[in-house]
Amino acid sequence: MMEAKSRKILLVGTICYTILIIFFMFLAFNRLDGATSVEGYTFILVPEGVPLKFPELNYSWIVDFGNIAAFIPFGILIPLLYRVRFGKFISLFVLAILVLEIFQALTYLGSFDVNDVISNTLGAAVGYVAYRVGFSSNISYKKLMASALSIVVLIIGIMVVSEILKKKEGPIQSLTVMKEMTGTTPMTENLPSFTVAGERIEPKMNVYSSEGESTKTYNYILGNKENVWLSFYFGIPDNGDSKGEAKIIVDGQEISQLNEESYQGAETIREMPFNEVNEITIIVSGNAKLWDVGIRGMQHWWE
Repeated sequence: MMEAKSRKILLVGTICYTILIIFFMFLAFNRLDGATSVEGYTFILVPEGVPLKFPELNYSWIVDFGNIAAFIPFGILIPLLYRVRFGKFISLFVLAILVLEIFQALTYLGSFDVNDVISNTLGAAVGYVAYRVGFSSNISYKKLMASALSIVVLIIGIMVVSEILKKKEGPIQSLTVMKEMTGTTPMTENLPSFTVAGERIEPKMNVYSSEGESTKTYNYILGNKENVWLSFYFGIPDNGDSKGEAKIIVDGQEISQLNEESYQGAETIREMPFNEVNEITIIVSGNAKLWDVGIRGMQHWWE
C-alpha cells in the first residue's frame, strides 16, 4: 500500500495537473476573446479518424500530439491513487471528457470536437498501459524503463493506425456518375477532338458544349460532399465563332465565369476546392467547351 505521505503528494500533484489541463482547455490561446460569440455552438460529431499522423514540422501536428500526450499522466496517476480496472477507468474518463467538451461549446470557450475526445482517451489509455507495466506492483528501474518504452511503442502504433485510416486524394470521377437533375447530358462517348490555340485536344471523359443550341445547362446533385475539388479544362476551339462562355455555379453561387478573355490557349487543368458541395450547375454558351470535367474527393485506401 502507498504511504499516506506519498499518497498526499501524489493527490496534490494530480489536482495541480488537472487544473493546468483545464486552464489550457478553457482559458489558454485567447479563448476568452471569443467567449462573447453569438454565432452558435460548435459541435463536431463525425470523427476524421485517429488524429495523429507521422511527425510533421507544423503547429497542427504539435496540437494533435499534445492532445494525446497531455492526458497520458491521468492513465498513470488515477490508478495509482485509486485501484481501478481499465474498463471502469476509461468509462469514467470518457464521461469526464465529454462533459468538459460540451461545457467548452456551451460557454463559447472552445468547440465540442469528437476528435479531441478520441485523442484524449487514447492518451489516457496509453498512460494506463504504462501504469500496468511499471507502476502496478513493486517499482524498479527496469519496470520504469519498460513503462517509458511502452508509451513510445503505443504512440508509434497510434501513428501507424492513423496513417492506415487516413483519407487521401481519390481519383477524378466524371460528374455524370452523380444524380442528374436535368435531361441535359454531356458527350461521354465517341468524343471528338478539336484544336484550341493550335493545340490538338483529345478529351478523355466528357465534353460540355452548347452544340445545337445557344445555351445548355447541366445540373448535378452531389449530396453534400465534403472536401472535394472540381477539375476541368476550358477553351474555345479555333474553328467556328471565337466567342463563348462557361459559368460554374455551386450551391446557387457563381464561382467562375470563363470566356475568350479568361484563358491563355494552353491545355491547363483548373481545380477548385470546396469544403462542402451539394449542387453544381454548368452553363455553356457560344462556341466554348469544357472537357474532362470531374470531381475528386478524399477517401480511404479501401474505398
